[in-house]
Amino acid sequence: MADSVYLETTIPSYLAARPSRDLIVAAHQQLTVDWWRTRRDAFDVYVSQLVLQEASLGDPELAARRLGHLVDVPTLAIPPAAQTLAESLVTSGLLPPNASADALHIGIAAANGVDYLLTWNIRHLANATIRRRIEEACRAAGLQPPVLCTPEELMEV
Repeated sequence: MADSVYLETTIPSYLAARPSRDLIVAAHQQLTVDWWRTRRDAFDVYVSQLVLQEASLGDPELAARRLGHLVDVPTLAIPPAAQTLAESLVTSGLLPPNASADALHIGIAAANGVDYLLTWNIRHLANATIRRRIEEACRAAGLQPPVLCTPEELMEV
């Protein structure tokens, strides 16, 4: 059985985005495309209704492109444990109130037993300074934390 990956919304956003003139963003876009083409099939890949909702916002053309990438990706449930963990991450101050959706992404991945949460959200998710505390919060809730990482970290060497 393959390891599982939960795609946070930045992944389809980078896949569907117009090429950036910012060199770092452009590199992240290319790494995302490379992961999608070369590594995606090595994993069981999932999204949630939250990802689909977020991906549908904004520019209609780009939203359609984001959602197009996710057509065949199975959708995970949002169990009560996911919501409880998300609320705990925010009320504890680990994540700010404006990151409640980010907290819910963590909750969904953890409550569904997903191995990796793939994201380019470095501020609230794939962040080394808070990763350990997020993992501790997941375990305190009785859940196995997903590895919070970027496509670059999940490339084969």
